[in-house]
Amino acid sequence: MPDPHSDASDLAPLIDHALLDPRQGSEAVRRCCEEARHHGFAGVCLASRWMPQAREWLGGKGPTRLVSVIGFPFGAVAGPLKRAEAEWAADHGAEELDVVPDFALLLDGQATALHDELAAIVELGLPVKLILESAQLEATALETLVEVGLDAGVAFLKTGTGLGPAATPADVARLRELARGRCAIKASGGIRDLDGALALVAAGASRLGTSRGGLLVEAQRRAGRGS
Repeated sequence: MPDPHSDASDLAPLIDHALLDPRQGSEAVRRCCEEARHHGFAGVCLASRWMPQAREWLGGKGPTRLVSVIGFPFGAVAGPLKRAEAEWAADHGAEELDVVPDFALLLDGQATALHDELAAIVELGLPVKLILESAQLEATALETLVEVGLDAGVAFLKTGTGLGPAATPADVARLRELARGRCAIKASGGIRDLDGALALVAAGASRLGTSRGGLLVEAQRRAGRGS
């Protein structure tokens, strides 16, 4: 899949504005939705429990998509429960799903069960981003997870939950190499400044998950490096 925004002339359409801190309440989530809509971000990424309210705050479906994390943050949820969460999120307005896989299945060599878990969510018909925690997996495990995810039909490979090491251009480049044009790449975690964001896009990320979306687009505007 090509990276149509590789020059990052405007970061806003690449950003999934994230609020995943469980210690935040409805007012913070409402502000997150309003900021995402104001700046024209690609999406707003939230826990599944916020889907009904966020759908209302975002209004009808538009350029800013409503994204729900599934199985967040550890993925250690039985497959049927993860599918049920994904289905509930879809029924309540989610337009994309960022899914944490069951890493125990990966490490125990149960590739078929892992594939079935992901495929059951892909079957709902929404774009699925597979959260890899790529910086924390051994090379062989990462390669296996990527292949299983792509075979299941995921639309994006996502570097991580944002709770681990910061995403690096090397992480993105590695995922792009493994994807071989079969899906897009989302970088998430530790995206704190404009130069870092631009470096991730240059490496091949076509989506950026960050809670600092507003700061990034303002910095780009001040620097005269975007619209």
